[in-house]
Amino acid sequence: METIKKNHTSVENLWSSFLKDNPNNRIKNTPLSFYFCDNEKDADECAELVVKGIKQATATSLWWYEKNNETLPKVGDQYVVTNWNGYAKAIIQTIKIEQIAYNHITPEFAAIEGEGDKSLEYWKRVHEAYYKREMEPHGDKFDENMIIVCEYFKTIYTVKKQKVQNT
Repeated sequence: METIKKNHTSVENLWSSFLKDNPNNRIKNTPLSFYFCDNEKDADECAELVVKGIKQATATSLWWYEKNNETLPKVGDQYVVTNWNGYAKAIIQTIKIEQIAYNHITPEFAAIEGEGDKSLEYWKRVHEAYYKREMEPHGDKFDENMIIVCEYFKTIYTVKKQKVQNT
């Protein structure tokens, strides 16, 4: 997950539309926006999976949160998911958080994350490669016992539908 420091206009526009359709939403200020993954192809694919309601979870390493001094997500958090270029695609809301060792990730979680063929084998292959890429520049090493912050979410608003699910 890469947090976007300066929002694209589309992020503000999507958030404004969402608030107009959901005036009782408890969060009023534009939330963090981000894209998934570390390359354009995967980031754009993941954004589309979120829009379609297929991708309903993400798996950020606890290492990443600590290394970047980022606050851990909480149930109820809302975010704007973008594509690689920062264009808003969807608004998500966190519904569950679990911290699980990489080597204890389940096939069920891999399926809910919704990427590739949704298998645990696929999940492990691409996530191990990703964690290694993000850790290597810092001289840190991937470890199968490392903790993964498994964040489950629901898509509550999208660019395509601009339709609300119960928040």
